[in-house]
Amino acid sequence: MAKSESTGNAIVETIKTIVYALLIAGVFRTLFFQPFWIPSGSMKQTLLIGDFLFVNKMAYGYSYASCPSVIVPAVGLNIDAQKLCGVFDGDNTRLWGGEPERGDVVVFRHPISGRDFIKRLIGLPGDKIQITGGVIQINGEPVPQEPDGNFEELMELQGPQGLRPRCANGAVGQGGMCIKERAIETLPNGASYAVLNIGPQASDRTGVYTVPEGHYFFMGDNRDNSADSRLAQTAGGVGFVPYENLIGRADRIVFSSGGRSMLFFWTWRGDRFFKGIK
Repeated sequence: MAKSESTGNAIVETIKTIVYALLIAGVFRTLFFQPFWIPSGSMKQTLLIGDFLFVNKMAYGYSYASCPSVIVPAVGLNIDAQKLCGVFDGDNTRLWGGEPERGDVVVFRHPISGRDFIKRLIGLPGDKIQITGGVIQINGEPVPQEPDGNFEELMELQGPQGLRPRCANGAVGQGGMCIKERAIETLPNGASYAVLNIGPQASDRTGVYTVPEGHYFFMGDNRDNSADSRLAQTAGGVGFVPYENLIGRADRIVFSSGGRSMLFFWTWRGDRFFKGIK
C-alpha cells in the first residue's frame, strides 16, 4: 500500500472515530444526563455559582426540550433545541412521562427565551399559590419556615460573569462578610430545604396565582434574588412552565469551583464533590 494511501486511510478513520464519539455523546446527553453549570445565585444556598452537575433526564421522560441546545458564542454557534426537535413541540405531553414532585430542583426551558433555568418546584397543576410576608401559601395553607441562623459569604466577584452577592447587612466592601437570613422551609409533602432572605421586597407580597393544568410554579431558594414564577414571562420572570418544557431533575453536584474559571484549582470547593441536592 502506498504511503499516501495509508495516510489517507488513517485520516478517514480518525474522522470516523470523532464522528462516532460525538454521536454517542449526543445520544447520552439527549437521553440520560445533561451537564449544567450554575451561572447565578438564585438557588443559594442549595446551589452556588460555579457548581457543576448532571441533570437526570430520565426522571420525567422525554419531550422536545430533551434535545440539547448547542450554543458556542465564541464561534457564533447557536443551534436551539427547538430547531432540532421542534416537530415534537406543542402538545404539552412527554414520552414515558414521569410526574415531578413538589420540592424537586428542576432544570427547564424558559417558555419564551428557550434558555435553561434551574429552580425549585413549588406549585403543581391546580394549586393556588400566594406569597404573604415572604411566606408561601399553598391552597390557603402557609408553608412553615423555621429560622436557621445566617448564610455567610465573602463579598467578591463570583463566577465568569463577576457577579456580586446581595446582602441583608447593607453595603459590604470588597472582602467583607455578606450575610443573609436563613430559614428551613418544609413543603406539605415533607420536602425540606434552606431558603435565604435579604429584606422586604415587592415579591414578598403577591396576589394569588392559580397554576393551570399541565403547568408548574417555580421559585428560587434565594428568594430575594430570583427571577421565577412570581414574575410573568414578559416581565423577566418565567411565569407558569409547561410540562413539556421540563428537562430533568438535579440530583447531585459533581464538582464546584468558587473562582472565575474551573481551571483555577485553588478555588475548588472540596466539600461539594458529589454532594446530594435536596
